[in-house]
Amino acid sequence: MTNRPIVLKFGGELIEDPTRLGTVVDAIAATVHAAARRPLVIVHGGGKEIDAALKAAGIEKRQVDGLRITDEATLEVVVGVLAGSVNTRLVAALAVAGVQAVGLTGADGRCGLSAAAPPHHAVDGTMVDLGRVGIPAAGANTRVVKTLLDGGFVPVIASIGVDAGGRLLNVNADAFAAHMAIELEAERLVVAGTTAGVLDSEGRTEPALDADGIERLVTARTATAGMIAKLRACEHAVASGVGDVLIVDGRSREALEAAAAGALPESATRIAQRLGARV
Repeated sequence: MTNRPIVLKFGGELIEDPTRLGTVVDAIAATVHAAARRPLVIVHGGGKEIDAALKAAGIEKRQVDGLRITDEATLEVVVGVLAGSVNTRLVAALAVAGVQAVGLTGADGRCGLSAAAPPHHAVDGTMVDLGRVGIPAAGANTRVVKTLLDGGFVPVIASIGVDAGGRLLNVNADAFAAHMAIELEAERLVVAGTTAGVLDSEGRTEPALDADGIERLVTARTATAGMIAKLRACEHAVASGVGDVLIVDGRSREALEAAAAGALPESATRIAQRLGARV
């Protein structure tokens, strides 16, 4: 690659709704066309659609502290939804918008090499086996992603990991995106959701957070379980050398385009190693 890529992560809630999907696709297309040769990688989840598919299949949804407990039956649904309907729908919509998108999962070329997550120490003090849940592991082979980028394609990666023995694993999409950004030595990681960045206890957007600020939100229980996982992933990306990390409101095309270009929209939060270093 001639340029350091940008990694954009979209929560499933942004690509499961047709109107929001249109906003996401328009922002990606505008970024690709404006950046010309700037490599772009998309990572996505699909939580609500997974929940609906589980309900349709008569499989109980089980979570602990916002983390999905994934048994064999649940994993089949997760893979079918993420690698099938969600990924294919996004790739197809991008193609219509003139983006040369290619759908992948972490199993392709082992770009999402992962290890089984250890038992989770829940807030109630119990230890919970998460089942077929993975965490990104060292040694991922990103050659397939880099090859696509060099060819002018936009990889669209569903957050499904694979372990050294070939077992598929359900990986948190924020953690997956952060790890991909680290492995690709990305210039920027943009994490898009349905809130105006990270909100404080008064519902106002935090313009910038460092490790101390993140700890403050976690300790005060201002951040939800899902936001804590997002913040930890972003904190890890910054600490591991990703040039710029933003959490942005993905419902706004303007915010998405500005964040992809490196600007800080009002509805976004920049994650820094320490305040004053890069805010």
